[in-house]
Amino acid sequence: MSKYSKTFDCPPTLTDTQVLEFCKNGFLMLEGIVPDEINQRTNDYLEVHPGMEPTGILQEDWFMDNVICHPQAAGAMRCLLGKDFTLPILMSNHRVRTPLPAQSWHRDGGSQHSPEVKYLQVFYYPQACTVEMGPTALLPGSHHLFSLSTYMGHYGGIRGTYYAAAPAGSIFITQYSIWHRRSASTVASLRNLLKYNYFRTTPPQRDWVIEPDFDFATADYELHGAPTFRQQFQDCNDAARMFLWMCGKSDRFNVVGGQSWPIPAQRLDKPFGVPEGLD
Repeated sequence: MSKYSKTFDCPPTLTDTQVLEFCKNGFLMLEGIVPDEINQRTNDYLEVHPGMEPTGILQEDWFMDNVICHPQAAGAMRCLLGKDFTLPILMSNHRVRTPLPAQSWHRDGGSQHSPEVKYLQVFYYPQACTVEMGPTALLPGSHHLFSLSTYMGHYGGIRGTYYAAAPAGSIFITQYSIWHRRSASTVASLRNLLKYNYFRTTPPQRDWVIEPDFDFATADYELHGAPTFRQQFQDCNDAARMFLWMCGKSDRFNVVGGQSWPIPAQRLDKPFGVPEGLD
């Protein structure tokens, strides 16, 4: 039986900038953080328990210590969900034999369209997953796009897709409502992908690693490197709204419009329309 209680706390590890990046992209990749010995032990466990819900692994202290409560993964969770977040009580395994065609794009059941971050979905690769093995595909910024799964399944390849190919021991954290799918695979393999949730239990506040020079007025709220699939600058508004909610300042969020905060520009002074009380 695991020694862990239902909730957990630990030192925060993410900075203001990293939390804002999560608000913009909707995911965070932590590559290769779990030790090889634990990855192998996990794979061995999944050979004995090959079902879709190997929840018993959550009663193994070696797994809890090195995966669920890994200092980097749990530290990120502490920043995104606040102190005393809940530990998973259900484990899923997307265990597939490849090659396979791509899944349809979808948001998982239970998704809510909101700037609030009250629960997160996390994935763990106990073995390396290459592009040829069909890694999870994520659409950056799509946690801000509302669409029913029944209306998005017809999409094929989408420009700007992020493919979560990563080494063994990688953990990636996602906003639950992000658009995702298993991508097409071209080689024969047996791929395990563990999936589990953490939940918030406390009101949001800015209690992660605060950067002394972080400025709400001039911070970069723009989604870079991928299409936003929104009206121009709406990605900035969406990210700023989520970030302020996570800071416990959702009541301060206001967009004046025009070339005001939070859209990017080379100005002579701080942008017009910065909400008061942001520090």
